[in-house]
Parts: sequence; C-alpha cells; structure tokens
Amino acid sequence: MNIRNTLPWLLALLCLVPVSARAQEAPYGAHVSHELMIEITAESSVLRSGPGEEFSVIEFREEGARLPVLAKKGEWYNVRVDETRTAWIHASLCREYHDLSKLEFRPNPKLFSRVGSFAFTGFGGAYSFDRKSNSLLLGGRLAYFLFEYVDVEGTLGWAHIVRPAEIVEDLFQLELAEEDFHLLYYAMNVNLKLLPGRQLVPYVTFGAGSTIMQGETESGLNFGAGATMYVARRVAVRWEFRDYRLANGLGNARRDNNNLEFSMGTALLF
Repeated sequence: MNIRNTLPWLLALLCLVPVSARAQEAPYGAHVSHELMIEITAESSVLRSGPGEEFSVIEFREEGARLPVLAKKGEWYNVRVDETRTAWIHASLCREYHDLSKLEFRPNPKLFSRVGSFAFTGFGGAYSFDRKSNSLLLGGRLAYFLFEYVDVEGTLGWAHIVRPAEIVEDLFQLELAEEDFHLLYYAMNVNLKLLPGRQLVPYVTFGAGSTIMQGETESGLNFGAGATMYVARRVAVRWEFRDYRLANGLGNARRDNNNLEFSMGTALLF
C-alpha cells in the first residue's frame, strides 16, 4: 500500500472523530457519571431562588428532567439550571440518583439571608428640635427582618432640648423664650433595604409615632435614610439621618416642626 495515498484518508478520519463525538453529546442536565444528579418526579416542579418557599420562583421543570446537584440544605437541593444559573428545589419534588447525604450547603459569607432574625440597636447622636437646637440623643431600636428587602422596627429615643431665646420680630422686639426640657419619642418604622444580604446595606426608612414633651403628646411622621455595615455575621455598625415632622402648641400658636436627627449605633442580631 502506498503511504502517500493512505495518509490523506487517515487525517480526514481524525478530523471527523471530534465532530462525531460532539454531535452525540447529551443536552445540558442529562445524566453524567461524574456528577451528582436528581430527577424531577412531579408533573411540574418549582425552582426557587433560595432554600425556602418565601423565595421567588425562577422557573418550572417537567417530570423526568435531570439536573446536577451542587449543594443540599435541609430538604432543599441546590441545582444547576444552565451554565450561568442555579436554583433550589424541594426534596419532595425529585429523587436522588446518588447518595447526597454528605452534601453541605456553604453560603457565601458576604451574601446570606437575614430573614426571620431580630436586631437590637443601641444608638446615640444629635437631635435638632425645630432645626434650631443641637441636643444630645440616646435611644434603642428593635427590628424584625420580615423579608430580604424589608424589616419593621420599633424605636424609643430621648433628648435633652436646650434652645436659646430667639427674636422673631425686630420692630416690636418680640422673642421666643429660652427653652430647656426633656423630650421622649417612640415610633414604628419600615426599613426598605436597597442591597440586602451584603456587608454594607443602604436603606430608606419611614414611619409614624408620638413625641412627649412639656406635658403634651404629639403624633407625627418621620422619614430618612441610612446604612448598616456588618463587621461580623451578627454584629453591625449603623448610622442614619431622619426627619421627624410634627406640630406643637395650642390654638392659633400651633406650629409645624421639622426635628432633624442624626444617629450612630451598634446592632446585634439574634
């Protein structure tokens, strides 16, 4: 046999082998021997963004679909949906191809859920009564994380208000008397997280409550913004700016106030 005549045919066969192999590759999610797999057994199974029914639905998969398993948390499997996405499915909707009892869920320490946690924050700062004083502020907040993006929070604060006499009319030299009194307020607020689950979490906040001062109790609204920085999994430093809007006084002397607050504190999750 002439080698020169045979060599071109051998090279052509070698080039065809990879093409043939690629043509026979199974679609993504089919059983591969070196991967841990689950098979969906329900007619239509829900894939969620996290290991729980409170997480959003990503998509649905039909009975018989096979997906590679990356991790397991309780009765939830973390599966690979495609080359760029993962999802979670409950164990009741699928069956194991392999022994998955040794799989362990290892969350990213910089991105995890705080849903269901409580947080207590002790804070201090400055309180400006009617934007014309600069007084010491002390207080505490107790929050509950309802969802990834939302928590509800009760606040109790105290301030010692000292405001010097103020001339309000030059012609007749009318002036407001000097004020020195203690102020106590409480409020229920809703905090909306802009980047939940991160180490630094900015948020906007609004709520309603009452202020007790000089023997009177006045209701009002408040709103503001702030940020929480987690220095450990359950310890954070928090700062915020808030505007309390309320009215005080009697009869025709009643006036609207904007009481500004800046606070910093330490939060403990439990």
